[in-house]
Amino acid sequence: MAAFRAGTVVLFAVLAVSLRALAGDPDITVDFITPPGVTPDGEFFAFRGLNRVISGGPSGVPFMVTKLNQEIFPALAGQSVSLAVLQFGPGAAGVNPPHAHPRSAELLMMLQGVLNVGFVDSANRLFNQTLYVGDAFVFPKGLVHYQVNGDAKKPAVAISAFGSANPGTISLPKTIFGSQIQSSVLEESFKTDAGVIGKLVAANSD
Repeated sequence: MAAFRAGTVVLFAVLAVSLRALAGDPDITVDFITPPGVTPDGEFFAFRGLNRVISGGPSGVPFMVTKLNQEIFPALAGQSVSLAVLQFGPGAAGVNPPHAHPRSAELLMMLQGVLNVGFVDSANRLFNQTLYVGDAFVFPKGLVHYQVNGDAKKPAVAISAFGSANPGTISLPKTIFGSQIQSSVLEESFKTDAGVIGKLVAANSD
């Protein structure tokens, strides 16, 4: 399993680089970008610590995402690539709710367990699949998608590559119910009453 995970990380590095051809980030006119006052060396281009999250379930929560974007890893600035490690607790509670990435497609590969995944296109068609270790699935740029653990007893782990150093995440529950949109608008849009909307707003407010 350790050899498989190591090979997977290498594979995803190659896949992430290949996504640059379709990236939405602007091209840079220098080899790389460094923060002001930073003199880069080999360590600047290295990130350590993902070994802690590429196996096993999330700690104390049903779902956890560990992002490796330009905010966390400054060497990615201008390179049009990033990664995320997704950890799902057992069962339906281990869910990455419907969301979208406005600046990149997402290429997901399974490292451990089973995931049920899917996306919805602009014609409102659902494309879904069950993934096992070694399987990969692409979520097209900007389309709403989700992932949920397909095993009631065991955790699942996946790694995702993006063609942007900052793909962004628009979480539908948080965006709709946690952004202070008028309750009357939500009531009419979802054809429900103020009580239901109030519960959804409370559940998605920080």
